[in-house]
Amino acid sequence: MHTETATSIPFSRPAVTGREMQYVSEALASGHLSGDGPFTERCQALLEETLGTRKAFLTTSGTHALEMAAFLLDLKPGDEFIVPSFTFVSTANAFALRGARPVFCDVRPETLNLDERRLPDLITSQTRAIVPVHYAGVACDMDAINLLAGQHDVAVIEDNAHGLFGSYYGRPLGTLGALSAQSFHDTKNYTCGEGGALLINEPQFTTTAEIIREKGTNRSRFFRGEIDRYTWVALGSSYLPSELLAAFLLAQLEHRTEIQERHRTLWLRYHEQLREWADASGVQRPTVPEQCESSYHIYYMLMPTLDARTKLMTHLRSRGVQVAFHYQPLHTSEMGEHFGGRVGHCPVTERIVDLLIRLPLYPALSDDDQTRVIDAVREFHP
Repeated sequence: MHTETATSIPFSRPAVTGREMQYVSEALASGHLSGDGPFTERCQALLEETLGTRKAFLTTSGTHALEMAAFLLDLKPGDEFIVPSFTFVSTANAFALRGARPVFCDVRPETLNLDERRLPDLITSQTRAIVPVHYAGVACDMDAINLLAGQHDVAVIEDNAHGLFGSYYGRPLGTLGALSAQSFHDTKNYTCGEGGALLINEPQFTTTAEIIREKGTNRSRFFRGEIDRYTWVALGSSYLPSELLAAFLLAQLEHRTEIQERHRTLWLRYHEQLREWADASGVQRPTVPEQCESSYHIYYMLMPTLDARTKLMTHLRSRGVQVAFHYQPLHTSEMGEHFGGRVGHCPVTERIVDLLIRLPLYPALSDDDQTRVIDAVREFHP
């Protein structure tokens, strides 16, 4: 295992804006540390106002936001949902926990997003949801996905873990499906260590979501003074983050413009300064369609072969640059095979997972350190 030196450039490091400890201290001083306090409310209001979503609920993780979405769809055994094979396990697991069967879809080779052209062959009478993932913060073809979903009365649930404050034809990612899940994990553009949010874009889900999130009770109505006591009214769980996490997150979201712009600057510098090297080396750089404004969450490259990817990773780590590959195909995993996945089912996914390498990209990455990364990449010849 590689041991970082004092001069190593880490793969990821959370952004700290300067107000995180101030807000955490205020939360501590308030004496309200459990969920749904003033910092939670401020985070939710900020998301609602900036994105134009009908309702935002903070959750303890992006995974839990997806689980709430599955709850809200009332998925049952025998139901199916379509999910890209190239994604984190939570995208499938959250819905499979309700008894639904994942139907794995391949991705487009240009964007690594769910390939909407394959959906007509995957939708059946049992399909209840399509779960597109905006990989690296670049939007899927949501017009095509929503059109097909509407024709078949299927819900669209966006996994927007990578894409907060990205857009598609000027519309914010996370507001293009019935529901969407956000992530505020340590590795995301905006973080509180572990956290997430469920965005509700169709109003019929709001009341039930509030009950599910509060352990299946109408406790929120009690605290608003709408009822004189609260009780168990439906199935649910505990999805509320603490006020300490919400306080940290609020500081991040308030500085979203600066954080986003730093990600954009670093991403564009990689893209431009590695262009010539990539073209000469047979390396594919990211594609951002004209209608998409990326969140600039990830800068990845697709090497020409697995051997070239392995050698580049070894080379960069020898220069003190920490890099990573990404997901393994869900459809060929042990659980994926249990649900009917098989080798050859998603050929693009099977190919790209052996080629993809991600470079360090985070606001604290200095210009000098990024230059070191770029120079180290350029030294390598596959």
